[in-house]
Amino acid sequence: MSYNYDEAKKKLRGSICPVITPFKKDGSIDEETFKQLVDWQIESGSHGISVTGTSGEPSSLTVEERKRVMDLAIEAIDGRVFFAPGTGSVNHDEAMELTKYAQEIGADAAMVIVPYYNRPNQEALYNHFKTIADAVEIPIIIYNIPGRTAVNMEVETMKRLVEDCPNIIGAKESNKDFEHVSRVLLNCGRDFLLFSGIELLCYPMLAIGGAGFISATANVDPVRVAELYNLWDRGDVAGAQDMHYELMPLNDVLFYDTNPTVTKTALGMMGKIDPNIRLPLGPPSDEIKAQVKEVLEDLDLI
Repeated sequence: MSYNYDEAKKKLRGSICPVITPFKKDGSIDEETFKQLVDWQIESGSHGISVTGTSGEPSSLTVEERKRVMDLAIEAIDGRVFFAPGTGSVNHDEAMELTKYAQEIGADAAMVIVPYYNRPNQEALYNHFKTIADAVEIPIIIYNIPGRTAVNMEVETMKRLVEDCPNIIGAKESNKDFEHVSRVLLNCGRDFLLFSGIELLCYPMLAIGGAGFISATANVDPVRVAELYNLWDRGDVAGAQDMHYELMPLNDVLFYDTNPTVTKTALGMMGKIDPNIRLPLGPPSDEIKAQVKEVLEDLDLI
């Protein structure tokens, strides 16, 4: 598969759902339910699909399981929307292997997370991403989530990577520092694809020139999350603002415990999955479950 990076920048926009990984009671991947979730996302208006990002519990999956989830996604999507799987890892060789695999199966882009736990310095981050980018042709979206990784990719590091690697075309910024986010666009170019990974910043990201968002909330309410982008894209600023505030209670409650535990709880209440979670994560408290149920009822999702 050949990649046109200018075309990719035009195509990879909107609400990309980071689909959760459903498990059976025995802990195995529930493949049929996963394919049904992908189909539901597309039918509900999501503009793209991602898997094995934070919401997909990648650190609880083996490399072979992550490849299997990518395969299932490609099969379920069937070319209807674009596909940008998460291929990053705390292990450099694993990240390389998974990114090459995404290219091999024909994904539209690969989302590579800043390595977590080991806290590399900025020069090490540069070398990690440049080595991966140089080894593939697939468009790469950097996933910067300092709240999970304990290290922030600084603007200057991202700028160097964009200048030196033509296939690094965007970033998912799960970063509450909106000054940092604005400087990413200023330094990496206004055509750089900037996606919000912070739910309450999805609308503000569009206002500064972002390409869309990769929001865990889309797992639960894909229609409204996609419509937020559609309203903005149609020029209905007031409508997009209204949707921003309408989604806020759901955006809040889904993060009362570690993602994706609450999201899976919500999907279980909606009858979409059996909400099993692999250790070391566990289900949220009964108090949180009651709050989730109340929000879902208010939005007519159950």
